[in-house]
Amino acid sequence: MKSLAENKKAYFNYEILERFEAGMVLTGQEVKSIKSGRINLAGSYVVIKNEEAFLLNADIPPYQPKNAPPDYDSTRLRKLLLNKSEIKYLIGKSQEKRLTLIPLKVYTKKGKIKLEFGLAKGRQKASKKELLKKRDVRREIEIELKTRG
Repeated sequence: MKSLAENKKAYFNYEILERFEAGMVLTGQEVKSIKSGRINLAGSYVVIKNEEAFLLNADIPPYQPKNAPPDYDSTRLRKLLLNKSEIKYLIGKSQEKRLTLIPLKVYTKKGKIKLEFGLAKGRQKASKKELLKKRDVRREIEIELKTRG
C-alpha cells in the first residue's frame, strides 16, 4: 500500500475511535492527480445522504490545469463505495452525540485508490494541550537518552 496523502491535523484535532476503508468514484484526471500526490484532505469530511457516503471538501486540483474542463470543480462531492451494512452501521454511530467521520489518508491498494476514514470524536482544547505536553516530554526523554548513550 503506497500512501498518497495523509490528514495529519485529524489525529491532533480528533480522537479516532474506529477506522474504515472505502473506494472513491473519480474521473480519469483526478486519478492521475491523486497518484502524483496532489490531494489535500485538510478541512474535508465524510457525510452520509440517502444511504450513500460522500467525501466533501477534499481538494484535488486538475492534473493538467490548461487541459481541465471549464466546469471542473476541485472540491466537488465524491461518492464513496461502501457496503450497505457498513453504511447503516455508520449512520447509527454518527448519530450518537459528537461523533463525526473524518478522512485520514488516501492510498493505493491493488491498483485502486482507497480512502481511509475514521469515526472520530472532537478533542477539547485542554486535551490538545495535554497531548502537546506529552509529546514534548517524550521528545526530551529521547534526546536525553541519545546524549547519554
